[in-house]
Amino acid sequence: MSSFALYLIGMVIVIGGLAYAAYPLHAPTQWIGIGVVVLLGAGIIGAVTHTRRRDPPES
Repeated sequence: MSSFALYLIGMVIVIGGLAYAAYPLHAPTQWIGIGVVVLLGAGIIGAVTHTRRRDPPES
């Protein structure tokens, strides 16, 4: 499994845990959904940034 996939799986687990914790605190469902979308976008950007291969130096 690639590093990108592992990073995203970990991020999805963290997001799921946060959403699961927000529900019993009576956070509005709309805001939970917005938070999930924002964190998922940040997770994708982070995964791409951390797993991107660097361009080789030009000689």
